[in-house]
Amino acid sequence: MMKFKWLACGMILLVATTQSCSSSKKKTKAIVAPAVVKTTPSSESIVIDIEEQRVVESNTAVAQSQSNVTPNTQFENIQQSVSTPEREVAELHATGIQRNYDFAPTIHYDLRKPQFVMIHHTSQNSIAQTIRTFQLAHTQVSSHYVIGRDGQVVQMLNDYQRAWHAGAGKWGNITDMNSVSIGIELDNNGNEPFPDLQINALLILLNNLKSKYRIPQTNFIGHSDYAPGRKDDPSTYFPWETLAERGFGIWYNANYLAPPPPTFNSTDALRIIGYDTSNLRTAVRSFKKKYIRTDVSSELTPYDIMILYDLYRKFY
Repeated sequence: MMKFKWLACGMILLVATTQSCSSSKKKTKAIVAPAVVKTTPSSESIVIDIEEQRVVESNTAVAQSQSNVTPNTQFENIQQSVSTPEREVAELHATGIQRNYDFAPTIHYDLRKPQFVMIHHTSQNSIAQTIRTFQLAHTQVSSHYVIGRDGQVVQMLNDYQRAWHAGAGKWGNITDMNSVSIGIELDNNGNEPFPDLQINALLILLNNLKSKYRIPQTNFIGHSDYAPGRKDDPSTYFPWETLAERGFGIWYNANYLAPPPPTFNSTDALRIIGYDTSNLRTAVRSFKKKYIRTDVSSELTPYDIMILYDLYRKFY
């Protein structure tokens, strides 16, 4: 009798196990997702936005990396109250997706690529004052980098993002320099020489930017080149010759100046170099402030024309 009971219990247990395994097999059946998923446009639709997910992941990584960096106490209080560029870009990415359409992200795209570097002086008295200016909503001005008198370099915006540093102007055919350039502000009130520590830090930064983005030598310019008559920075104290020796911008060879041929047109040469000659007098003053310095009148002298001709034949 006991053997029969044990046998019956064993059969019941075997049947139960078999049913459980059969049920498990049905539950773990592989589900193959369709190649294309169609969504019905409606306000209630749930759209899986791959691009936004990438942005969120990127911003999370940025936030984590920033949390591991020891903040500079000099600017810590300022930074805490400011919305980060990464967060604003994430918001723009989110609003740039049309949710009432199907979304299939491409793998071929990029951000803007810097093609120019524009150099400014701040016309202020400290790097902290400039940073504060660039973080106030009403100023509507910014720059990618600020370099202090002591050589301290502060990056304020990703190189691939568009700063508001150039404003209205024209260089060659470009009238929106903000979209194609990196802006660098030098802490200088406009009436003082630029310290060696500051210029050395600038040269290192320019070398990095030129190598990384393959920026041509002729595309390192000043604010006053782009906006003659409206802007005068960097001042006549700025050592453009030193930069040109390192491949950042152009300079003439004072030992090989020669009179140009009779057919040389100075206005055309200024225009080809990049100056906006629609107001020739301001273009000439901007040119002379940069290359002559001792005379910033609106007329080109024979010596000025020789310098212009030397630049034209060497670089253009």
